[in-house]
Amino acid sequence: MDRNRGTGWGDGLLDAVVALVLLGIGLVGTGAAGAEQGVGTGAATYPLVVVAALALAVRRRWPLATLAVTTAASTAYLVLGYPYGPILLSLFVAVYTVAAYLPLRSAVVAGGVALAALLVHVLVGVRPPGVLGAMPAAAWVVVPFAVGTTVRLAREAAARGRVDEARRLADAERLRVAREVHDVVGHGLAAIHLQAEVALHLLARKPEQAEAALTAISRTSKEALDELRVTLTVVRRDEAVDERAPTPGLAQLPQLRDRLAGAGVPVTVEVTGEPRVLPVAVDLAAYRVVQESLTNVLRHAGPATAAVRLHHAPTGVEVEVTDTGRGAVSGPGGGLGLAGMRERVTALGGTFSAGPGPGGGFRVAATLPVEEAQ
Repeated sequence: MDRNRGTGWGDGLLDAVVALVLLGIGLVGTGAAGAEQGVGTGAATYPLVVVAALALAVRRRWPLATLAVTTAASTAYLVLGYPYGPILLSLFVAVYTVAAYLPLRSAVVAGGVALAALLVHVLVGVRPPGVLGAMPAAAWVVVPFAVGTTVRLAREAAARGRVDEARRLADAERLRVAREVHDVVGHGLAAIHLQAEVALHLLARKPEQAEAALTAISRTSKEALDELRVTLTVVRRDEAVDERAPTPGLAQLPQLRDRLAGAGVPVTVEVTGEPRVLPVAVDLAAYRVVQESLTNVLRHAGPATAAVRLHHAPTGVEVEVTDTGRGAVSGPGGGLGLAGMRERVTALGGTFSAGPGPGGGFRVAATLPVEEAQ
């Protein structure tokens, strides 16, 4: 059975209504058609009209059977010499249904058989119309078949479009989650790595200082795991979100600064302008720009200090991170981080730049627009 074919009670009710309407048209219009054409009716006229119309009540559940019954009734009707009339509307609907709801190959075969059967009356029958009657008769199969095929192709194209859109949204969501995980894990591991290097260096000579480094490692790893857990709730929606876990944002800049200081990178934070509540997406993007920039300082700048400047402007928020390190970011990790930051900012309609600082070191700057409240 074709999966696209509607078989619910609503479809069945609609098909029954169509059958009853065509039955009424056939019972009323057949006699009038015969009078207009000067052709009389016979004992089998109305039974054939009734059979052809009522078969449509199951047209989408059993389209091939419906077409077979309707074609047989219509062919017998025409072979017996009855007038061209509303019975052909039933054939029209049956052919359309096959073309619209069955695979193309099956529909072509069924339509061809129906056309061949219908054309029998052109050559034999009580009143054969001859070869010239083939074109009008064929139109009752060709036209609905073309219409049904067009509808089916449009429906399939729409379904493919929905699938493609769903896939695009899923890919975008995966990319977003991957970027979040990269930022969280990358920053945490960079800080832990540097603190572990310090602990190993001090363990033999100054164990009390090594203990402080190990404590910082423990704290940093816990914070990174908590943030990662919040991030991953987006892909595990069946689990309850821990509302106690803070959502990453600019409010966590002090903790980020302390974490970097524990890893040996002094960071100063300067906030200007009138602070306000930012949209979640803007708040998260600004925080990730600062976090990834400072992670790059840990990875690539060598011994350095860093400065974070945050300015709340009337139309948005401006973020600048500078350091006194070696300058250009090297290695694939830094390049991926810069690309991720740029994508975050530009996706929100902001601007992003990164490069050597005017006085040496490296500078990252981003401007994120915020719509003013009406």
